[in-house]
Amino acid sequence: MKILVVTSYNNTLYNEYAHRFRSTYNWPFELLVYNEDSDFYTKVPQLKKFVERNKNKVIGDKLKDFWKDGVRFCYKVYAYTDAIIKNSKNYDGIIGIDADSVFYNRIDAEWIRQHIHRDDCMMSYLGRGSHYSECGFLYWNCKHSHTFKFAQEMQDMYNKDLIYNERQQHDSFIWDIVRKRFEANYGIKNHNLGDGKTGHVQARSILGSVYDHTKGRRKVSGKSPEFERRR
Repeated sequence: MKILVVTSYNNTLYNEYAHRFRSTYNWPFELLVYNEDSDFYTKVPQLKKFVERNKNKVIGDKLKDFWKDGVRFCYKVYAYTDAIIKNSKNYDGIIGIDADSVFYNRIDAEWIRQHIHRDDCMMSYLGRGSHYSECGFLYWNCKHSHTFKFAQEMQDMYNKDLIYNERQQHDSFIWDIVRKRFEANYGIKNHNLGDGKTGHVQARSILGSVYDHTKGRRKVSGKSPEFERRR
C-alpha cells in the first residue's frame, strides 16, 4: 500500500508543539505539510477566500464557543481535502493527522491494512457515540469510488459557507455531517475506530499503541496522561 500522511500548522504552532511532531515522525510514509505561513494560501486559494470572508464573525467568549469557530478549524479541512482532490489517484490511502501528535512506535503499510484500512469502507474515523467524532486522525481509502466526491463536498461546505447553516462550525462536527450524509444518501460504509465513549478516544484505540495525540492542555507537557497510563 502507498500511503500519504497530511498535517497542517503555522510557524507559531510549530514552535509551540508541532516541532515534536516533526522530530518524532517515524512512519515510513510520505509526509505532506500545509503551512499557512509558507505557501498554503497559494496552494489552496479557496482557503484564503474563506478566511477573509469569515474572520470577523463574532463567536463569543464562553468555554464552548469554539464550537462556533469555523475559521480556527478550517485549515486542516482545506489541507486534507486538497490532498485528496490532488493526490488520491497516486495513493492507496491518505491519513490526516493533527500536528500536536507525538510518535512512538513505528508502523508500516501492513499495520495500516490490518488495523485501519477496509476495502469496502470509504474512510476510518474515531467515533464517540452521540458526541461528535475525534478528528485528530482520519483515514481515506483512495480506491473507494466516493472518496474524491466526499472531499469535494466537504470542501464545498466551506467554499459556499454552508457550515454556518449547521448548529456547530468546528471541523469535527462538519466531518460528521458530511460522512453521515454519504452513509445515508449513498449507502457508504465507514470504519469506526472508536469505542463509542467520550473523552480521549484516540488514546483508547489501536492508534494509542503507536502515537500520542497531545490535544488541548496536553500540549503544555507534550504528553497525554491517558497515553502514559497505557504504555
